[in-house]
Amino acid sequence: MTARAVGAAAAAGERRPAGGLAILVDPVRTTPDRAERLAERAGGEGVGALLVGNSFGGVDGCAEIARALRRGARGAVRVLLFPATASQLVPDVDAVLLLSLVSGRNPQYLIEEHVRAVPFFNRHPEIEVISTAYCLIDGGRVTSVESVSQTRPLPADKPEILAAHLQAASLIGMRAAYLEAGSGAGRPVHPTLVRAAREVTTGPLFVGGGMRHPDAVRAARDAGADYVVVGSRFEGDEEDLAGAVRELAVAARS
Repeated sequence: MTARAVGAAAAAGERRPAGGLAILVDPVRTTPDRAERLAERAGGEGVGALLVGNSFGGVDGCAEIARALRRGARGAVRVLLFPATASQLVPDVDAVLLLSLVSGRNPQYLIEEHVRAVPFFNRHPEIEVISTAYCLIDGGRVTSVESVSQTRPLPADKPEILAAHLQAASLIGMRAAYLEAGSGAGRPVHPTLVRAAREVTTGPLFVGGGMRHPDAVRAARDAGADYVVVGSRFEGDEEDLAGAVRELAVAARS
């Protein structure tokens, strides 16, 4: 589903917004074969999106993993790039979440990487670009995103501060929002913050970090998240992979 279609569904006031589970695949922590099998399962279980990327912005394997995800998905699930830097941009995706870290004040992640990305998008006008307000939320511990970006997260108990950041992002034309507690977060983004974000945005709303269990996925969806992003849960024993995809995909729909 495109950014425009997701926004229309949310604006129409549906109880459970379109979207569902979004699986984040770190190209450094997987292989093409595993990524392809994961995408096959995702397509069969009705997963909403496949994201590829990480917080470090390394380019090794990113293109290969993106191609493997598209092979496995066979068009049933969109593959979205989740780039930390312009160097991580690859053409083998359906769309790019062009992230601007609006919760921080580091110019590299507010505009510098976007300027560096211009030549790539000029070469690949066929790729959809989804401008995304990226907000780091305090998840109870220092995460990779915080360390790499050298920015502090927004407080988890002040939804009005998050809402102001996202409303400002909407006013300057950003189409989507992404609430990030960080990989390995001690706690996921609280539903109160998700509701606050939903009230001031009409485009796609992604929520990730610390989403390990079905209850957390359901809570985020009930609060208004379009996509609940889960990554590290799928990096363990492959024997448990199919069950985990099914369990969390069902939670994101029920």
